[in-house]
Amino acid sequence: MRIIGGALRWGRLNPPKNLPVRPTTDLAKEALFNILQNQIEFENIKVLDLFAGTGNISLEFASREAAQVVSVDRSIQCINYIKDTARQHELSQIKTYKADVFKF
Repeated sequence: MRIIGGALRWGRLNPPKNLPVRPTTDLAKEALFNILQNQIEFENIKVLDLFAGTGNISLEFASREAAQVVSVDRSIQCINYIKDTARQHELSQIKTYKADVFKF
């Protein structure tokens, strides 16, 4: 898994194998962000990432200077991984919540 754009471009992320997730592939994420890049300005937007999992999408938005990224997942392991990764890369705009997304 890697960050494909922004300040952390080409950074590799290696989430633990025991996370209960199916991460978005680099190819799918690249296609998504190519579409979004032509539609919106990433700077200063607010993003809500439901079913955040590894935080792959959240980290990508933060790397591209989103003002605020809220990541929600029911797994505490996923939330802890996102928090640790965001702290390691000094991405203070990422806020995490352990919650059922349908109730959040």
